[in-house]
Amino acid sequence: MRIRYFLNVLLTVVCFYSYSQNTIDIKAKLNTENNQIKISQTITYKNTTQDTLQSIYLNDWSNSYSTKSTPLAKRFSEEFKTEFHFAKNEDRGYSVITSVKQNETDLNFERVKEQIDVLKVKLSETLQPGDSYTIQLNYIVQVPNDKFTRYGVTSNGDYNLRYWYITPAVYNGEWQYTSNKDLDDMFVPKSDIRIELTCPLKYHVVSELNQFDYNQIDGNQVFVFTGENRVNSKLFINKVFNFRQIETDFFTVVSNIDDEELNPLSKALITDNIASFLSKTLGSYPHKKLLVTDIDYKKSPIYGLNLLPDFIRPFPDYFQYELKILKTALHNYLENILLINPREDQWILDGIQTYYLMKYVDEFYPEMKLAGTLSRIWGLKSFHAAQLDFNAQYSFLYMHMARGNLDQPLTMSKDSLLKFNENIANKYKAGVGLKYLENYINSNTVENSIQEYLTSRTLKPTNTKDFEVFLKSKTDKNIDWFFTDYLQTDKVIDYTISEVVKANDSIKVTIKNRNEAVVPISLFSMIDDEVKSKIWIDPIKDSIVVVIPDNGYTKLVLNQDQIVPEFNLRNNTKDLTNALFNRPLQIRLIKDIEDPKYNQLFLMPIVEFNNIYDGIVLGVKAYNKTVLKKAFNYKISPQYGLKSKSLTGGVSLDYNQYIDNSQSLFLIRYGIGAGYQSYADDLFVTKFTPGVQFQFRDNDNLRSNMRNYLSLRYIDINRDEDPNAVLTSETLEPNYSVFNARFNHVDKDLIDFSAWFADLQIAKKFGKVALNYEYRKLTAKNRRYHLRLFAGAFLYNKTYQDSDYFSFALDRPTDYLFDYNYYGRSESAGLFSQQLIVAEGGFKSQLNPGFANQWITTLNGSTTIWKYIMAYGDVGFVKNHGANAEFVYDSGLRFILVEDYFEIFFPVYSNLGWEIAQPNYDQKIRFIVTLDFKTLLGLFSRRWY
Repeated sequence: MRIRYFLNVLLTVVCFYSYSQNTIDIKAKLNTENNQIKISQTITYKNTTQDTLQSIYLNDWSNSYSTKSTPLAKRFSEEFKTEFHFAKNEDRGYSVITSVKQNETDLNFERVKEQIDVLKVKLSETLQPGDSYTIQLNYIVQVPNDKFTRYGVTSNGDYNLRYWYITPAVYNGEWQYTSNKDLDDMFVPKSDIRIELTCPLKYHVVSELNQFDYNQIDGNQVFVFTGENRVNSKLFINKVFNFRQIETDFFTVVSNIDDEELNPLSKALITDNIASFLSKTLGSYPHKKLLVTDIDYKKSPIYGLNLLPDFIRPFPDYFQYELKILKTALHNYLENILLINPREDQWILDGIQTYYLMKYVDEFYPEMKLAGTLSRIWGLKSFHAAQLDFNAQYSFLYMHMARGNLDQPLTMSKDSLLKFNENIANKYKAGVGLKYLENYINSNTVENSIQEYLTSRTLKPTNTKDFEVFLKSKTDKNIDWFFTDYLQTDKVIDYTISEVVKANDSIKVTIKNRNEAVVPISLFSMIDDEVKSKIWIDPIKDSIVVVIPDNGYTKLVLNQDQIVPEFNLRNNTKDLTNALFNRPLQIRLIKDIEDPKYNQLFLMPIVEFNNIYDGIVLGVKAYNKTVLKKAFNYKISPQYGLKSKSLTGGVSLDYNQYIDNSQSLFLIRYGIGAGYQSYADDLFVTKFTPGVQFQFRDNDNLRSNMRNYLSLRYIDINRDEDPNAVLTSETLEPNYSVFNARFNHVDKDLIDFSAWFADLQIAKKFGKVALNYEYRKLTAKNRRYHLRLFAGAFLYNKTYQDSDYFSFALDRPTDYLFDYNYYGRSESAGLFSQQLIVAEGGFKSQLNPGFANQWITTLNGSTTIWKYIMAYGDVGFVKNHGANAEFVYDSGLRFILVEDYFEIFFPVYSNLGWEIAQPNYDQKIRFIVTLDFKTLLGLFSRRWY
């Protein structure tokens, strides 16, 4: 057996090296006790350029897990992924290189500065054009835990491997090396790959490479896998074999995607249909096997299918399974044949993938709705969302980012994209763009051209410019707009019919471009809801007059079929019947997806708990806000408090002006709000607030978490008089107005968090300024440090002799502007008096003096004791009129359940002495609690935006 084994190995090597100009030969031995792979590797790579090379670069992405400061670690930090930073050292992977040789001569190598997952190797001899280098490497890979990127060693001891061995970087006139950032986008040259893997007998091994040989030697099993012209070589070493291998007429599909409990025949038929569709649309697949894994799908799912729990199945099982297989197979198929730089030209692959996803559904499931079978249920089918076609999700999810001024160009480097854009919006915008282009050209030109492009470029280097030249050669229409405004910018599309004039038997239609994207738009002529004609208007820079025959049309609509991913569809209709409104009013229960045919008003029942005085409130909210953001929003929300037995509620109007051509200013928000609610038992307050806010960001780097805000507002407060209160200026004059200006700077990050604001308040009887600075640090040893400095002073204060209502508070602000979410703001005893909002002094102990009517300076700090238990300490000076500044301090334990949202503070020692030993200690405990759903949602959304 040993002789036959070595003969097979020799034959493999001879055939292997005789075929391709680039080869990778690996001998790997898996050590399951230490989760390590010992590798001996040979790389041969041909210099296909006219340049002479002294050094080469190699991708060593196994080492991207090695420290908490690698580009991968920084990426996790930016997206608030805590798993990596808090992981045990043995769970983070790395590579140790023991030797790099050329012709048995040791080579000098080093890791690239700031990119320690890239190697620079100095060759022993210069590499001339047309020549090849061959180097030998020996190294050990510590396999990381799979909880970081889904690849690595699982808790069950399975090994799911990708980018686990060293590969050559591409040189095409410049070195194209990048660091791992969990984007699955390593750029490698096609190579012939041979992998000889030794592992324990209890494991099953699956690869997209072809299994050439298998033997058992010395209690281990040895697999030999080979493949020609490969860029991928994932490896799955699992204790339980959970892959299905389905032979089709075109290639073999190997998959472990959840089969939705379908029977084997159904799975085989679905897989064969998909293989046929791929081969027909994308061209002949050059390899024998296509690997379609559950990891691939979960990293990029069809988001319409994965948002509902399993017990709610709005789609048939076969449809869910089919689209899971289709989407993942499309991606892997294209990834294995398109030799693009995925960090720079990913839009090509994403666009073609999404384009054919839509094609497939149009062809085989034309009646499928976005809500699936829910669209037929009484009460749900009336929603516009339930009646949208399944493919409507692609424009919708792209527009989700465009409406928030968060979209980014399709040609932007992949590692510069926001997570939502990289995972969803840009993929869909690319596919929708190809569909848009196809409709504009008005033929099968785009589909045929994509097929020809893929066939002619299979396993050949290509890029965006190459695709542009190819596509332009297939049409006489000018499609420059697609490769400029649509691909290279974040300009949004927004056209409107500004004027219609009837003259004799014709209609003059003025179409105006309301934004900067100069692209084509379609014009529909309709009688009632029936389309009578459709024409395409070439790109319009400003406005244009189009003359059409008057054939009794009742309305004209731009982009009626919504093929164009337009920013605002509500201004596209012009009624020709002299109706009062272009779009009739529609009243709906609960928020819905925008229907551009109507002016929509939504009614939402309300059940809330805002404070202990009103108790549970019941009401209704009337508003116009849809799922997608819009510029102007209004909300009217009358409520009834079950405890106060009174009507409360509020009204708000706001207008968002997005700024496109600014380096930093990106949004101006104008708003007016009014509210009426309890502030104590049987006492109510009316608050009226007009204001404007300017929001700033780095428009060249949307991934930056840094934001600046300048807010200007006027707050008018009217309170019921408390007949039982002691007479003070506060009770004699319960009404007041304050002008407030505040500048906020926030730079959020998992590792380094900093924020500060400067605040100015001007009122009739007082004026004050305040500065608040906060810094948080998470060290490499997982120790947290929190520091907060607050300093405030009165410019003038005419109220200090009568009341501390407007004074700076040491531990519990009076919140006279009614900004804070106090559940019992007027409580001086009981549980709700212990609610803590860290503002002003930020103390946790209730000390005297508790207020400052002249100035205050405090410093709050805390540090880790163990995991989420911290020690805190506060120190400060409180200055009141007629008294010396007093030094105050406290300390204790801080238990963090969810930072800033759910925390508990236990005072230990302060000016009062050992508080923990004093009577009624339970009344000294303070807590932070957040019950607002929108606030909690920010915990999850911050990873995506």
